[in-house]
Amino acid sequence: MVDGDRRGDSHTGVPHALRVDSFVNEFDMSLIRPLSRSVRLNGYATCLRLEQVYWNILGQMAADNRCSVSSLLSRVDREVQLRHGGVKNFSALVRVVCVMNGAKEKAPAIAL
Repeated sequence: MVDGDRRGDSHTGVPHALRVDSFVNEFDMSLIRPLSRSVRLNGYATCLRLEQVYWNILGQMAADNRCSVSSLLSRVDREVQLRHGGVKNFSALVRVVCVMNGAKEKAPAIAL
């Protein structure tokens, strides 16, 4: 075994019960279907390709903020431009924003 290689420390391939089953019985396979949509980001028309589940999350986030999905994405685009000078993979950024939004909603509230 190579120094630092810890693969031998676990029981790889041994079946065991999962603590969290991410593939539930009612799993909707249509949520993984990629969809391309034309959106305006700060006045510029572009095409964004995301899986349906992310479009659903963006729709809910936009509704929560009382704006359109394009307005929401324009805000994300502006913020990443201002804070980091842009991003090479905007689709990946949007996916992470959606995941982080879901994680934030599930986090326990901290009493002050």
